[in-house]
Amino acid sequence: MTPVPAVPPELASIRQSIDNIDAALVHLLAERFKCTQRVGHLKASEGLPPSDPDREAQQISRLRSLAQESGLDPVFAEKFLGFIVEEVIRHHEEIASSRT
Repeated sequence: MTPVPAVPPELASIRQSIDNIDAALVHLLAERFKCTQRVGHLKASEGLPPSDPDREAQQISRLRSLAQESGLDPVFAEKFLGFIVEEVIRHHEEIASSRT
């Protein structure tokens, strides 16, 4: 069996930073989904559709700008937001259908 080489301290430190950022992302996503659940309930109670294409387009544009300013690929940021919005809409549809 080949021995596993020791992880250099700098690599271990960077990995720890990545782990911390991943944990923060999960917590932030959980908070975001708590807010979007509230939005879904408000939309359902007001008879509004689960999807708001104008709002979604504004958010995509805003996120692409933020990504570019931050040195993140705007295409990746848009894909990431698209995935989240798709899940939010699914939740809103479930909320709306449970009220009928």
